[in-house]
Amino acid sequence: MKKIATVTDSNSGITQKQAKELGVYVLPMPFTINGQTFYEDIDLTQEQFYEKLEEGAEIATSQPTIESVVGLWNELLQTYDQIIHIPMSSGLSGSCATAMAMAQDYEGKVFVVDNQRISVTQRQSALDALELANQGMDAETIREKLLKNKLESTIYITLDTLKYLKKGGRITPAAAALGTILRIKPVLQIQGEKLDAYAKARTVKQAKTIMVDAIKTDIRERFGNDASPENVWIAVAHTNNRANAEIFRDELLQEFPNHDIYIDSLSLSVSCHIGPGALAVTCTKKLV
Repeated sequence: MKKIATVTDSNSGITQKQAKELGVYVLPMPFTINGQTFYEDIDLTQEQFYEKLEEGAEIATSQPTIESVVGLWNELLQTYDQIIHIPMSSGLSGSCATAMAMAQDYEGKVFVVDNQRISVTQRQSALDALELANQGMDAETIREKLLKNKLESTIYITLDTLKYLKKGGRITPAAAALGTILRIKPVLQIQGEKLDAYAKARTVKQAKTIMVDAIKTDIRERFGNDASPENVWIAVAHTNNRANAEIFRDELLQEFPNHDIYIDSLSLSVSCHIGPGALAVTCTKKLV
C-alpha cells in the first residue's frame, strides 16, 4: 500500500495545530497588508486580520510561492510515496493552476485536485482524502473520487455590510448606498468556481430562511438521486461572528436533526471581500 500525504492550504480553515493532530499538511496563505506580507496562522491571526480590515488597511490576497510549495512536496516525498494536494478553488485563486503546472514535473507522485472548494468544504475534502488513503487508495484514485463530486457542494453567505463589496469594486457605490438605505442583506453563493449573487433579503432572519431553503433544494434536486439529508455534511462558517454562528447552528439543527454541524471561520481570502459579520451555511454530499 502506498503511503499518501494530504496537503491543503489555510483557506481550508485547518490551523497548523489542527493539521498536526489530523495528519495533514497546510500551506499558509500570504496576505499583503499595507505593503507588508503576512502568513495566515503563522504571523497573522484571525483577530489581527479583522483589526486591520476594520481599520481600512489595504489588503491583497496572494498565493503560496513556488518555492514554498515545491519545498514542502520535496520534503514530504522523502517519507511518502505520493501526495494529494487540495488547493482552494481555481475560480477564486491562481494557486491551483500554479500547483497543477508544477505537478507535471512530479509525474506519478503529486496529484492536484481542482474540485473547486474553499473553507469548510475544502476542509472536508482534506478529511475525505485522509480517509480514502487509510482505505488503501493511491493518490490518483483519490483525486478521481474527489473530482467526481466536485459540484455536489455549495456555500451560501449572507453579509452584514456592503462596504467591502463596494471597496473591491464588486458593486457600484450607488448600489451600495441604496442597499444600505434599504437594509438589503445580499445572499451570495459559491457553487463551482465563482462567488456569485444568489438572492436579496431585508432581514437576517429572511436571509437565513433563503439559505436553508437553498440547501434543501440542492439536496433534493442537484446532488443526485441518492442524495438525502442523511448523506450530506452541513456546516456553518462566519466572518468574525462566532456567537451568531452558534445560534444559526442551533436553528439548523431544528431543520437537520442528528447532524454534527461543524462551525469554523470563513476563509480570510473570502473575508477580505465581504467583511466581518457574515454568516454562511454549507452542504456537501458525503463521499466516504
